[in-house]
Amino acid sequence: MKILLRSEQSDGHLSAIDTVVAPHTQGPFLHTHDFDEAFYVIAGEVVFQLEDELITVHAGDLAFAKRNVPHTFANQSDAPAHMVIICTPAGFEREFARRIAKRAGEEPPEWALQPTPEVIRVGPPIGE
Repeated sequence: MKILLRSEQSDGHLSAIDTVVAPHTQGPFLHTHDFDEAFYVIAGEVVFQLEDELITVHAGDLAFAKRNVPHTFANQSDAPAHMVIICTPAGFEREFARRIAKRAGEEPPEWALQPTPEVIRVGPPIGE
């Protein structure tokens, strides 16, 4: 996972996160938040749940979750899935930066310690 664009670089308008989802990996629990989120799949395929609908998004396609709409994703395939996540307005990239630092056994960068938007769990991950 790599932060491509932070809130401070876009006057808070948007952030971009590059990520690879391992094969047979559940994503987050079904959730909502008060920012829009777009997922551009570069390689592989990802199953998205948007409200009650499941859609499979392939390389070159985009899934869009409007703010406050329940959504999640999973890689149910045998290959990694590479995607870029765009959040608008920005702020949630700070949570991703904290996760990156934790996995590396490091302290998160100072900018990542600022508040992040609230995420509300509304259901299980895909497949549970």
